[in-house]
Amino acid sequence: MMITNIASAGFPIWNYLEKHGHDAASIFREAELNHEQLANPGARFRVKNLKQLWRNVTEVVHDPCFGLELAELWHPSNFGALGYAMLASRTLRTSLARLVRYHRVVSNFNFIRMDESKEGLAVTLQHKKEIDPIPARVDATLAMIMSICRRNYVSDLAPVSVILTHPKPDCAARYFAYFQSPVFFNADWNRLTLPLYAVDKKLPSDNPQLAEFHDQLIIEYLAQLDEEDIIQKVKAEIIAQLPSGNVTQETVARKIYISTRNMQRRLQKEGTTFNTIQNETRLDLARQYLTDKHDDMTEIAFLLGFSEVSAFSRAFKRWTGVSPSQFQSAV
Repeated sequence: MMITNIASAGFPIWNYLEKHGHDAASIFREAELNHEQLANPGARFRVKNLKQLWRNVTEVVHDPCFGLELAELWHPSNFGALGYAMLASRTLRTSLARLVRYHRVVSNFNFIRMDESKEGLAVTLQHKKEIDPIPARVDATLAMIMSICRRNYVSDLAPVSVILTHPKPDCAARYFAYFQSPVFFNADWNRLTLPLYAVDKKLPSDNPQLAEFHDQLIIEYLAQLDEEDIIQKVKAEIIAQLPSGNVTQETVARKIYISTRNMQRRLQKEGTTFNTIQNETRLDLARQYLTDKHDDMTEIAFLLGFSEVSAFSRAFKRWTGVSPSQFQSAV
């Protein structure tokens, strides 16, 4: 199964990069992510590429605690209808239960669980210590969960404790300042525990009608996601293979673990074909590169799988009616 995240969850990274004067578009492009998809409701990014984005950002910003700042640049709408459903929930427990139940909106990897003990209600990220960890990604996830709890409850809500698998950084004081609770490092799990007195208190934002409405939107989105999964898988694999210059139905089908005939049949059922998806993907990427004022036409042609600039130019004019240079001059 190809693991994907909702694209809009990448907005905090984009906002952070722009806030601190970095070339956000370039950094997203280096991770082979189309930043225009951030504003496309329901669009998905491959986790493989998101991890590369996190690595790229980590190398650029030189701040081991930047993940915490992302929570300040995040909004529940970045989780789509799920974010709004969480805001309209009756209690923090039901809000977090929605995140666990509908986690596939955010990621189709089951990344979170919820457990209760005498200490409190624990929210645990499912992955243990990783071989190649990205601390800021974990910090941001827990900080965003804390952020939505504070939006629902009170702004100074403090967890009982926070534990993190990564080592204690030099900026550890910022963790204590953000979470307002004990924070422990080098743990076996990434977890925050909320006090029981807070999790079952009726929230002022409780709105059963709105919560139910957004639940229905979530269910419809997940059903559509299941139907469109084959298109997203094919598109993502085409993007991964384009620079090789040898993208075929056979190589894509092999990478997504189905037969070429089965892939063709499933795409036909969705009203499309492999060639259509490949051309649409190339066009989307070409527009992105040209809009970002990427001046090296040879590199653009290579990234799109063309052996020569002339072949890219002919294809782009066939798709749009104008040459790449004319398109770039107009944007």
